[in-house]
Amino acid sequence: MFTERLLDWFDTHKRDLPWRGETDPYRIWISEVILQQTRVVQGMDYYRRFLETFPTCAALAAAPEAEVLKVWQGLGYYSRARNLHAAARQIVADHGGTFPSDYPSIRNLKGVGDYTAAAIASIAFGLPYPAVDGNVLRFVARYQGIFDNIAAPATRKLVETTCQKWIPNDRPGDFNQAMMEMGAMVCTPKNPSCTACPFASACYAFQHQQVEQLPVKQKTITVKNRYFHYLIFLHNDQTILQRRAENDIWRELYEFPLVEIDGEQFDIVNYLNDNKIEYTEEPCQVWQTQHQLTHRRIFAYFYVVSVKCLPPLSEHQQIVPVSRLRDFAVAKVTERALQRVFQQ
Repeated sequence: MFTERLLDWFDTHKRDLPWRGETDPYRIWISEVILQQTRVVQGMDYYRRFLETFPTCAALAAAPEAEVLKVWQGLGYYSRARNLHAAARQIVADHGGTFPSDYPSIRNLKGVGDYTAAAIASIAFGLPYPAVDGNVLRFVARYQGIFDNIAAPATRKLVETTCQKWIPNDRPGDFNQAMMEMGAMVCTPKNPSCTACPFASACYAFQHQQVEQLPVKQKTITVKNRYFHYLIFLHNDQTILQRRAENDIWRELYEFPLVEIDGEQFDIVNYLNDNKIEYTEEPCQVWQTQHQLTHRRIFAYFYVVSVKCLPPLSEHQQIVPVSRLRDFAVAKVTERALQRVFQQ
């Protein structure tokens, strides 16, 4: 009864999305990864652009990582792009360039978790594996009256087991997409459309006035403050960019030379003098901003320093004409700085 009602609703109300009806596992994979931590409206343009640039798994595998990161720029969570790239090379090396068609092999791909593997397996290959994401967790917790912490692995396993009982063998892909649609369109985190929900009469949360209390999510995240002081050296319309090569946030992306200290007070004149960098005009701070990541709060400060000559380059640094700054993949903070300082 549940499954039939869900699929009837989906057939009538499903959204018209670029990847809807797609059976190519590569394209399904790209859409699923893009939609992690990304709103659908924003993700659609990136989906089209990514596939225009890398139309096949082989094309993605053959591309340099810098190009992949550049196409991904603006979506954030860059580990997703790196994992896509690594997994594409894994598919070429281990599967001859053909996307694997069984769940264990899909799950074994770099960066592919239970949810993504189940989504690809069910939508592309018709395999009855339930795909449980945040939308599904919320919908099932409310419908079933589950008061356990949905951030706990045991609760996710309970929801997966429940969905496994519901998923049909003949339309597993549609079932998973319908469950996600319910969470995205009807059973939303705030102000859900309970009166328009086909399951309102059987929903525990709605019938017991517990919609606002469910689901229960308890997750403590420790946020660390970091203070980045960026030096925009200028000489003859050239500047310096450096690639973040360490195992840290924004790895492999480019930025201006960085001084990271424990606070916001930075004596730039003293720094320049200590490093014997001669400037032609008094250095000045041109912009500051705050950028929130999951476990980091970045306080970024940008200084323009006109110099007699560009300072010696360290490892991973290069001289770049100001006119070419947009050719490099950068984090959102640096992208916004380019817009403000150079109107690029």
